[in-house]
Amino acid sequence: MTGETIIVERDAGVVTVTLNRPERKNAANGAMWQELYATFGDVARRREDRVLVVTGAGGAFCSGADIGDPKGISGDSDDPPLTRMRFLGSVMQALYDLPKPTIAKINGIAAGAGLSLALCCDLTVMASSARLSEIFSRRGLSVDGGSSWLLPRLIGLHRAKELAYFADTLSADEAASIGLVNRLVVDEEIDAFVDDWARRLAAGPPIALSMTKKLLNDSGVVSMAQALEDEARCQTVNFTTEDTREAMRAFSEKRDPHFTGN
Repeated sequence: MTGETIIVERDAGVVTVTLNRPERKNAANGAMWQELYATFGDVARRREDRVLVVTGAGGAFCSGADIGDPKGISGDSDDPPLTRMRFLGSVMQALYDLPKPTIAKINGIAAGAGLSLALCCDLTVMASSARLSEIFSRRGLSVDGGSSWLLPRLIGLHRAKELAYFADTLSADEAASIGLVNRLVVDEEIDAFVDDWARRLAAGPPIALSMTKKLLNDSGVVSMAQALEDEARCQTVNFTTEDTREAMRAFSEKRDPHFTGN
């Protein structure tokens, strides 16, 4: 499926969304934000979609929001600024909350809201030639796209302030050294690496992975007691599923399980 600004491909449970404005280093205009929002909702609903990979075309991930788009972030020039920014927030929230594993395959530049988009994914894999920047302050802006919440949790408060204040561009080595990305992979191997991760996740138990994601995402805002209670409820659900029964059979039969999401 090809939209005006993104390409959506499906293969064996893996959905790959490619940002497709290479002439603008995939800067996200209003049409792209709208297409991403619709796509994230579609993937969340489709039972056969098990993993989402987000990447960019033409040697860039996403250079940020296209602030030159006359229609604005929300795609409607009549929307007031706060409405536009809240729509951006809804796109990021939809990706962060998507009840399936997500992977950002970062090639080229990921800056500003483009970096926020990558960090909203569960896992981040970065090509060795790629670069990252919280570029906002260079444009006279404060951080957005969830970066004020994500960065301190990923790399700590003081490093987050350093990235946000100075808006320096980080090399792949620098990003990996501070824990901003999960894995650093040479350019020639990133496609195969992400494909392997995505297929392994697509073969996993959908219900259990979805609940694990929710438990981990909520971990920063709940007490230990609440986390234990939430785990107990989720595990009780798991024990009623065919997938858990299949896993137990596969273990006793010394074979790989086949999970169906039931």
